[in-house]
Amino acid sequence: MTSKQLSDAVLSQHTPMMQQYLRLKAEQPDILLFYRMGDFYELFFDDAKRASELLDISLTHRGRSAGDPIPMAGVPYHAVEGYLARMVQLGESVAICEQIGDPATSKGPVERKVVRIVTPGTVTDEALLEERQDNLLAAVCYGTSKHAETFGYATLDLSSGRFLVCELTTEEALLAEIQRTQPAELLHPEQFNPYWLDSVKGQRRRPEWEFELATAHSQLCQQFGTQNLQGFGVESMPQALCAAGGLLQYVKDTQRTALPHIDAIQVEQHDDAVILDAATRRNLELTQNLAGGIENTLATILDGTATAMGSRMLKRWLHRPLRDRALINGRQEAIATLLESMVIDELQSLLKGVSDIERALARVALHTARPRDFTRLRATLALLPELHEILAPLGCVKLAALLAKCQPQPELHNLLVQAIVEQPPVLIRDGGVIATGYNAELDEWRTLAKNAGHYLEELEAREKERTGIPTLKVGFNRVHGYYIEISRSYADCVPAEYVRRQTLKNNERYIIPELKAYEDKVLTAQGKALALEKQLYEALFDQIMPQLKSLQQMAQALAEIDVLNNLAAKADAHMYCRPSLSDTPGIHIDGGRHPVVEQVMKQPFIANPVELTSQRRMLIVTGPNMGGKSTYMRQTALITLLAYIGSYVPAEQATIGPVDRIFTRIGASDDLASGRSTFMVEMTETANILNNATANSLVLMDEIGRGTSTYDGLSLAWACAEQLALNINAMTLFATHYFELTALPERLPSLANVHLDAVEHGDTIAFMHAVQEGPASRSYGLQVAQLAGVPKRVVKRARAKLAELEANPTATPAASSHPQQQQLDMLDDPHEAITLLETIDPDQMTPRDALNALYQLKALL
Repeated sequence: MTSKQLSDAVLSQHTPMMQQYLRLKAEQPDILLFYRMGDFYELFFDDAKRASELLDISLTHRGRSAGDPIPMAGVPYHAVEGYLARMVQLGESVAICEQIGDPATSKGPVERKVVRIVTPGTVTDEALLEERQDNLLAAVCYGTSKHAETFGYATLDLSSGRFLVCELTTEEALLAEIQRTQPAELLHPEQFNPYWLDSVKGQRRRPEWEFELATAHSQLCQQFGTQNLQGFGVESMPQALCAAGGLLQYVKDTQRTALPHIDAIQVEQHDDAVILDAATRRNLELTQNLAGGIENTLATILDGTATAMGSRMLKRWLHRPLRDRALINGRQEAIATLLESMVIDELQSLLKGVSDIERALARVALHTARPRDFTRLRATLALLPELHEILAPLGCVKLAALLAKCQPQPELHNLLVQAIVEQPPVLIRDGGVIATGYNAELDEWRTLAKNAGHYLEELEAREKERTGIPTLKVGFNRVHGYYIEISRSYADCVPAEYVRRQTLKNNERYIIPELKAYEDKVLTAQGKALALEKQLYEALFDQIMPQLKSLQQMAQALAEIDVLNNLAAKADAHMYCRPSLSDTPGIHIDGGRHPVVEQVMKQPFIANPVELTSQRRMLIVTGPNMGGKSTYMRQTALITLLAYIGSYVPAEQATIGPVDRIFTRIGASDDLASGRSTFMVEMTETANILNNATANSLVLMDEIGRGTSTYDGLSLAWACAEQLALNINAMTLFATHYFELTALPERLPSLANVHLDAVEHGDTIAFMHAVQEGPASRSYGLQVAQLAGVPKRVVKRARAKLAELEANPTATPAASSHPQQQQLDMLDDPHEAITLLETIDPDQMTPRDALNALYQLKALL
């Protein structure tokens, strides 16, 4: 039942409860509606059928409405988070419908309304989020900006309030941003429909009006409390504003509450960062390996952060290296100071006590924080004085600036100490969160409620003595309240003022006026205590809100301190060096290592140099497969990337010149969904490099042209190398098996040959993984094939064919040997069928033996 419009005639066929449900469901036709009924969230009709499949819960029926059984499925309200987490992981959205009316005064169904909508991109609940991963909502729109076709792109991390926008001029750049940010949901106008959109997870179509410029401008000014957006630098970016406005409208629709922690918007300028396209991020395996997992990535090797906030920040740094020299040098100086002062372990130990207050503060802003969010904030505030004791004496400008944002807040800390018990329950629902001594009225009501046990013991002893009934007991249950229980054998001794309340098999339960009066008093006290406690809890939100901005800045500073300390620890543990950033073009690395490979391989890693200068812009890299060419190229890019996030690098010494982009063209696979072959993907990535690389770009090109015929491939590789060297002048590592390309340095002085060394022992090969000047002498392809387990007769035939081709290089493979002769050549080693035939004596075989032998020969062939 998902109709958007329900007529009175249709509704009149259903019960009042179902009428209410159907009206609410009509407002949310495309998402599942969790409809609160007592202790359960229920789903009906098609929602119930779908939820039973997604959540593996029972599908039942609830009576009839409009003459038909009502399909129903439900989940307990106290366990709803686990089910919501599963829904979010499946990319589903859920509308939470709560009872807001009072059952005692409702004449019909209790009033209900949708209080929030949980979607993959807007979740803030701790149980629904990956602790060490950003969870982003994104929006994209497309139009004309500055007389050119432009994409606007906006992202929001609702769990921190981080709101970013940018404008992009090509689809490739947009796809690179989507790949970098990995949004959980991508919003877009209904008419935006490029070929790649369906492959993006969580894409959501939204009405066109939500992305109109005037609407977006008004939405953002209202959110930030400003007359215009000039202070944020986005007034001249209409497409970015449209994307941001559509995104903000969606958040308001789903959260249905104020969003005070979203108080600014920040522009991301591409000139501020080293640009990495989607292929480069994939090939360098920054946070995801080529198989789609997180094992053996740069992030896994580098991430030893003490806090979840720090882990998320480190990943953002890796995906967006900066070009601001002052900022990079500041980070390097902080790492150097931490290494020299030998406080890394002490600081790491302290930071482990820092909670994920970035997300806790977002829940405070949304008024959805739980008691333990407050205790986490309290615990973090308690560590600030010790943090100052460790870092203040170091005299580092960068650390001092971060420390200034982490000033102790004794008043707020004392408030949380006095207000919240040491170990609060998970929810405020049943009370027990507000500490004794915080509010005198609450203490009074609690005392009255808690003294019930002592009073009941006194009453029981007194009534036993007065009535002479030894089995008399005073008890309580939630259904019937307080009672006096007497066994039936003493029924004749029950006083006249005892009023029967409940009959059991062997006992009778009674109430007396005194106990009834006390029951009313105690239950009133418990209710008033719980109501007052909830009021005091809600008041805490308002008391913290004035400090929200400074607390968010503190959370960011703590995360950055954690990242810097982690990078210092990694530099110390793995013997990284401090790189120099130079204004002179080039990359000079002594003893460079691959940061991931060196940590996962069992044998020692062979360090290698890289020398790219104004006079030596391209290295033609040759050598055998498995010899280390790809590792050598990737490590150069990773060392460069680490230098530009301000980290130390895995090398003996490194000097890195200006770098504006890093490109990699390494490996390829089919993109069947877009109708592109492996070679088409390879050429598309190559075209992107040739069209966008500059003299300050670092380009890694591996095996260009291998997906087509030999002469076509060689020609393409040659032309690409010339274009990079002559016209673009980019810093390039160009790996190839086309040995003809090793002649290029003789023609172009800015090129040089290097090769990965290998030593041959008979028919086998030993890879030395050492980079040497000059071209490789051979490719060792047959030796590698033999190591891979290719049958010996195939390798033997290949050696013969290789010798034939080398003796007659002008001959083509087709002309050099007749097919029948090739088949005979393959039989140099006797086939098993021939061996069997040689053992057969037809004159000694019975007809049955001959038939069996024929079957054997057939099987061998």
